[in-house]
Amino acid sequence: MSNEIIKVEALAKKYLLQHQQKESYQTFRDSLMHGFKAGLKRSQKIFQNDLSSASQEEFWALRDIEFSLEPGDRLGIIGRNGAGKSTLLKILSRIVEPTAGRITLRGRVASLLEVGTGFHPELTGRENIFLNGSILGMTRAEIKRKFDEIVAFSETEKFLDTPVKRYSSGMYVRLAFAVAAHLEPEILVVDEVLAVGDSQFQKKCLSKMESISGEGRTILFVSHNMEAVRKLCTKALVLHQGRQMAATNSVDSSIDLYMSAGLQPNSNSAWKNTKEFGKNSLIFVHSLVIGDSEGKPIQSAIRNDQDVWVYVDFELKGTDPALQIGYGIYGQDDSLLYWTCHTDTSELDWPKPSKGRNVFRSKIPSRFLNEGRYRVDLLVALYNREWIFQPGVGESGISFEIVGGLCDSPYWSIRRPGHLAPVLSWENF
Repeated sequence: MSNEIIKVEALAKKYLLQHQQKESYQTFRDSLMHGFKAGLKRSQKIFQNDLSSASQEEFWALRDIEFSLEPGDRLGIIGRNGAGKSTLLKILSRIVEPTAGRITLRGRVASLLEVGTGFHPELTGRENIFLNGSILGMTRAEIKRKFDEIVAFSETEKFLDTPVKRYSSGMYVRLAFAVAAHLEPEILVVDEVLAVGDSQFQKKCLSKMESISGEGRTILFVSHNMEAVRKLCTKALVLHQGRQMAATNSVDSSIDLYMSAGLQPNSNSAWKNTKEFGKNSLIFVHSLVIGDSEGKPIQSAIRNDQDVWVYVDFELKGTDPALQIGYGIYGQDDSLLYWTCHTDTSELDWPKPSKGRNVFRSKIPSRFLNEGRYRVDLLVALYNREWIFQPGVGESGISFEIVGGLCDSPYWSIRRPGHLAPVLSWENF
């Protein structure tokens, strides 16, 4: 007999979108004259005209989704906004009916999808605990047995007899998660709602989910926090525009797939400042480019054994010794690898900017970065005074991808763990 607790087969969900045709602008006088001329004939056709002026479009929020989970599995569902993650969870939680496909669930499902879902705003925290427990099929005795643990975990003891409509969003989430996690559902469904809580509570929730998974319960977890998915989940599912990008896979390979989904290699290896971002009385940055030794933008994936340069093209209206030009580089999971600027070395070695047009470049050496996709953000600042372009903030990012050429050793023909893959010399000392 199969041990599957969740089985999803050829799941699909379709919505019909209404598009109302816009009418040309009419003045009040035009409308009045038209009304007199049309008379009763116009009123008889209102309904017919309303129908004809609207068109329908099919929108598939999900299509051909298939996976299965066993007790104790922790599935991370990842994808960009609009990929269909929340729709999938709502179908699994029996909130939304699928258009096609089959779902088999063996056990009680507790869902935490949106702030306040399942709570009655006029009831107190205490009353909502018992209400949610009843919805999950728990007896009053079972709820009482878990009541003190729920209150302690949620840290809402002072507000138990206050209507939850007066709770902050953080208090809502703490109590809702505590109820869902402690009332022993066989399947726990958690959406990005945990992002509302503070970082300490998020860690507490992740720890609790690991604990209940060890008890044989199954977790479906949606998050844009790749580190949280990596730490919690044992499997991952990547959605893109309502479709499953691959079979349920390992977490690391799924995150790698997600981070590169929808991006063409080096499709944005050059950023040109067409909107005059960061323009001020001292400097205007024209462009940021990942290029070869001649300054030409990279048009394809780069090998690890190739040098690559970061070029910053800027114009100065004057000089200022506090000026810093550089970049920050980020990995596929948005983790920062390093910041660098033209003032990193001894002052005697700094390239000297002059009034007018300048192009600074910095080399990312070969045999340094691992296989993967990287983002480069512009760094321009007046030291200790002002950010003009701050890495991680704004719209000045470019990207590139490294594939192959890791090293000459037969032991490392594939991607190494981590962001860096330097080839370092060793000796018997």
